[in-house]
Amino acid sequence: MGWKDRVFFRYRHPLHRSAFRRRVCLAAVAGVIILISLGCQKPDPHHAQKDEKPMEVAVVTAIPRNVPVSPEYVAQVQSSRQVNIQARVNGFLDRRVYTEGAIVKEGETLFLMDQKPFKVQLDQAKAALAKQEAALEVARRNLARVKPLAAAKALSQKDLDDAIGQFQSASAAVDQSKATVAQAMLNLSYTVIKSPVHGITSAAQQADGTYLGSSNSQLTTVAVLSPTYVNFSISENERLKYRDEISRGLLLEPKDRNYVVEIVLADGSVFPYSGKVTFADPSFNAQTGTFLIRATVENPDGLLRPNQYVRIRLKGAVRPNAILVPQRAVQQTAKGHLVWLVNKESRAEPRPVTVGDWYGDEWFIYDGLHAGDQIVVDGTLTLRPGTLLKAVSPQAKPVEAGAGPSPAAEAPTRKAP
Repeated sequence: MGWKDRVFFRYRHPLHRSAFRRRVCLAAVAGVIILISLGCQKPDPHHAQKDEKPMEVAVVTAIPRNVPVSPEYVAQVQSSRQVNIQARVNGFLDRRVYTEGAIVKEGETLFLMDQKPFKVQLDQAKAALAKQEAALEVARRNLARVKPLAAAKALSQKDLDDAIGQFQSASAAVDQSKATVAQAMLNLSYTVIKSPVHGITSAAQQADGTYLGSSNSQLTTVAVLSPTYVNFSISENERLKYRDEISRGLLLEPKDRNYVVEIVLADGSVFPYSGKVTFADPSFNAQTGTFLIRATVENPDGLLRPNQYVRIRLKGAVRPNAILVPQRAVQQTAKGHLVWLVNKESRAEPRPVTVGDWYGDEWFIYDGLHAGDQIVVDGTLTLRPGTLLKAVSPQAKPVEAGAGPSPAAEAPTRKAP
């Protein structure tokens, strides 16, 4: 009898078959329990660390320090005193004396008008003055004769009053003639048109020989170059942002708010003279949505010209205990910005941060980092939380986060995009 027949014969009875099924089920359950217990066993961490190879990353250390900041704005140069040169009398323009676009001194002649009519008027006024002076002399002598006669009752009081009235009338006529002469002399002087200020001239607006009247009296303009104004504007959002940062202690203004204005020309060079803020318009410009601010700067060489566009930096503010991080170390996600840190276990750890303005090639971090944090600079795109890391120095020139450039090479602060 084979083994199959023996098994069949043994368990052919119903009671025997039930016992067999129970034994099979118990064996299956025991096997499942063994497998589960084996699967729940934790691997040896020391064995896993021995097999895991660390990833080399460049890191910098977060070191808080006081960082001088200099926000940068686009500005436009404006003359501190731009004078319109106009003809003050009607007449023919004789000729232009100055060179258009040249710098003229105060009192230098710009235009000459035809003086002949005004000389004639002056001569007429002088002749009228001489006539009135002669009449005054007659009235004076007549009064001198009448006074003693009236005192001796040889003439009536009316004769004395008439003599006095004639003298006073002649005296008033002389005063009027003198004023006419003075007016004629003043009109004659207006034919020589001079510059009231030291500055640069613009093009002549009237040609030689043109008759000048009230409708075309504008001749040219003279703009003062030194000192000069540099106007720039800040938006309402920027103004509120600065006020908020100052109130939170993130920004310290200079003493008495005396900002130093540095001017950057179109080629990137720095203007040799610095200025200061002298005016802040208290009114809000509804059309541009900005507030106007004016800086005054000396311009003795005339390098800055009216309507020229420049960039200015406001220097003097300081961010206390600021932390700076290279821009390439900051990642932007759907939930905000983050950086990767090397934690105490030398593993990668993402850290959400609050960023501020740019500072050269670095970024101000307002919240999220602390002194001594190891920040991953390069290789962040391939990192995953918990990745074993090996910190190395950056291949470029080592710069600790927060160290920033030296005060002598202070970088401008730009707004974060």
